[in-house]
Amino acid sequence: MTDLGVDSPARDMLAALRARSISARELLELHLARIEERNPEINAIVSLDAERARASAAEADQALARGEEVGPLHGLPFAVKDTHAVGGWRTTYGSRLFADHVPDADELIVERVRRAGVVLLGKTNVPEFAAGSHTFNRVFGVTRNPHDPGRSAGGSSGGAAAALASGMVPLADGSDMGGSLRNPASFCGVVGLRPSTGRVPEWPLYNQWESTSTGGPMARDVRDLALLLGVLAGPDPRAPLALREPGSVFAEPLAGSLQGLRVALSVDLGGAFEVDHEVARVVRESAAVWTAGGAHVEDAHPDLREADDTFRTLRAWHFQAKLGPLHAAHPGELKESLAANIEAGAPLTGADVARAYTQRTTLAERMRVFFEHHDVLVLPVSQVPPFPVDQEYPADINGRAQETYLDWMRSAYFITVTGCPAISLPAGRTAEGLPVGIQVVAPHGGERRLLEIAAAFEDRQRG
Repeated sequence: MTDLGVDSPARDMLAALRARSISARELLELHLARIEERNPEINAIVSLDAERARASAAEADQALARGEEVGPLHGLPFAVKDTHAVGGWRTTYGSRLFADHVPDADELIVERVRRAGVVLLGKTNVPEFAAGSHTFNRVFGVTRNPHDPGRSAGGSSGGAAAALASGMVPLADGSDMGGSLRNPASFCGVVGLRPSTGRVPEWPLYNQWESTSTGGPMARDVRDLALLLGVLAGPDPRAPLALREPGSVFAEPLAGSLQGLRVALSVDLGGAFEVDHEVARVVRESAAVWTAGGAHVEDAHPDLREADDTFRTLRAWHFQAKLGPLHAAHPGELKESLAANIEAGAPLTGADVARAYTQRTTLAERMRVFFEHHDVLVLPVSQVPPFPVDQEYPADINGRAQETYLDWMRSAYFITVTGCPAISLPAGRTAEGLPVGIQVVAPHGGERRLLEIAAAFEDRQRG
């Protein structure tokens, strides 16, 4: 057994497994020990099944001993976001209505990580039906930030981000509509990628043509994230919007450079939203890292003035279509903010939805033109640092009241409706030591280039 630890890169764990210097069973036990140590306080891993995981790890070791061809994540401990169905494993969606739900089959994202050889050990906690960017529900309770348990881990992939940051898992899957991958990555100091529309297909869905939400990878560094994206990405005949490139293009070694890169940096997209002063400072200070690597940084931003109405309209329409019947059948059961968002979708007309999609087309075209003059856009991931865990959402930013539980997420969901890929990268800390990420956005379909740039930024920042 090596001196490999649970905070080591996933790439190193996989290399050690293949070299037989550590077994899958030994690696699992290291992670189970960390879960036992940290999870009671953080509450990131739910529906843990250690015995089933041990049986799976033993099978992984046997396959290696037989010299079988194995998948790219073979033997790696893994926990699936609790909004993704895992056949034969409790999957609650963070709702008491599904507290004892056990799906019959895996959904596509789970199919892919299982095929890649992971050792499943449990699920990661989520807010109710992944609504809101603070992870709490009435089944498992609240997930706390590993850097300060009195603070939020973000959401809806808060359990995934907190588990990663505390060494309970080496990689994690997530999903993102209005920032559900990016915000928790920023809050917990890890990396999270919202891919382009169609890059990570999902199945089954109630509406295969609804494209505001997408699955994506999370990791502790960019190269580990690329490894997982290589597993999650690629076409599937059941997903008609899937992009055709195979996932293998992202698993190749990253060797990017910042030299000559044209970086547009914007703290608030020209006053489009309020940003906490500490977050704004970190975003501005990131310019020094870009410049030191040879990039040209200028203050610039695209015009996304229709993004707020577009996102809120499509979100409400989506929630009403998907969860409206459940809300009607179980009045008073869903959390108040989720119920309100479902109800906001009820009076929407066809003209409202058409307006939102027309605006989304306009936004995508503006981004296309913007990226003719800039390689990436850099802005905050979240407008605030991690807020107190007993709040559902921050009540104000710099003393300015936030009217709804979505207001503080504009920096993330404005990018959602452009369809562009966006990565959350750790970039600094507040005066209190809380993590702050920057959001780096690239043209639609440009994940490979974005990962190369992100890896170069990460290398430069780490010195």
